[in-house]
Amino acid sequence: MVKKEFRYKGKSEEELKKMSIEEFSQLVPSRIRRSIKKGFTENQKALLKKLRKGKNNIETHSRDMVIIPEMIGKTIKIHNGKAFEPVLITIDMLGHALGEFALTRKELKHSAPGIGATKSSAAISVK
Repeated sequence: MVKKEFRYKGKSEEELKKMSIEEFSQLVPSRIRRSIKKGFTENQKALLKKLRKGKNNIETHSRDMVIIPEMIGKTIKIHNGKAFEPVLITIDMLGHALGEFALTRKELKHSAPGIGATKSSAAISVK
């Protein structure tokens, strides 16, 4: 069985990497297109500069940065409010924000009832 090549809006990965940011913005949804047209912030420009130098494992706080084709294959450490989570950028992440891949909240897990719990809640844990 041959693995099917992933394409973004009919474009292969090589075609996307050759595109300019303006050409890529014509493929993405309007909300992303507007943020690209508005221009990047200073922090986002610094992140792009580091990426273009060929660095890997770059740490960033720019969770609102749009993932563009030149980021594919790079590992970017995104701050989640407590630590930097490493995220490998793949082609299916194009057009999304970096912050979507570094979750800021943990899943809530309850354990046994604590000290001072009512008699009824203590009885539940016995079953």
